[in-house]
Amino acid sequence: MSANITPDSPTNAVKSYLLDLQTRIVAALEQMDGKPFGSDQWQRAEGGGGISRIITEGNVLERGGVSFSHVMGKSLPQSAATNRPEIAGRQWEAMGVSLVMHPRNPFAPTVHMNVRFFIASAEGQELVWWFGGGIDLTPYYGFTEDVGHFHRGCRDALMPFDGIAIKHGNGALYPRFKKWCDDYFYLKHRQEPRGVGGIFFDDFNELGFEQSFAMMQSVGNAFIPTYTPILARRKDIIYGESERDFQAYRRGRYVEFNLMYDRGTLFGLQSGGRTESILMSLPPVVKWRYDWQPAVGSSEAKLYSDFLVHREWI
Repeated sequence: MSANITPDSPTNAVKSYLLDLQTRIVAALEQMDGKPFGSDQWQRAEGGGGISRIITEGNVLERGGVSFSHVMGKSLPQSAATNRPEIAGRQWEAMGVSLVMHPRNPFAPTVHMNVRFFIASAEGQELVWWFGGGIDLTPYYGFTEDVGHFHRGCRDALMPFDGIAIKHGNGALYPRFKKWCDDYFYLKHRQEPRGVGGIFFDDFNELGFEQSFAMMQSVGNAFIPTYTPILARRKDIIYGESERDFQAYRRGRYVEFNLMYDRGTLFGLQSGGRTESILMSLPPVVKWRYDWQPAVGSSEAKLYSDFLVHREWI
């Protein structure tokens, strides 16, 4: 995966877009919540830094973070070269926007989104670059209309690029990226999906730089119209302690995945990233129980039977 592009031109264009995306997403969520996000700018000793925008104990969002990072190093971590071991150890540069929102209301789903760009270089060799990212939804109480809306937003973000993808013989993007998401956000030790999926892609440059970058932007731009209508519908539903208790229990699955499997978390830790920003995705209140099972016929049981399954939502 190589291309005849200079290191400076893609870096500047992608960085400008990512900073703007972070600003737009934070503004939309602040309008929804009514409380401002804090801002934490940080530097990384080995090179680069970032801006973490955090909300804690908001009116709607119990915990949320929208982080921009632009970091670089002399030796690419193994987690970033899983599919291309031959580039491990190269000089590298990475930038991206990553977010996780944990609403307070148990009927409002957690959401995760990230878009990122990697460059790996070595003396006398062509520049290697790729895009990655995706968006996925983790409800605690399932609503078919929410999941359908979410998946349609994911599909619509990718449809403008199907023509060139099909021309290259790789097929339409949404079915491929949906399956990738279903396979990736899966807790193998639990044998269950983390949520209802969405889309996920990594090591991607098959459309060429301009169109691959445009596709990544389309995914990033899809976050606001894809998630905020769901949050608006669910944030004021009346709930009780039992629903909050189940939410905390299911959040434990989220923690398990992020700490055991998530490539972004592993990359951040392996590359000497800032721990506070890497772990901002973890929910503030979590519970674990031994061999707990939902009551037969309950709303909690319905989450497992109807939503935590790999299925077509559109």
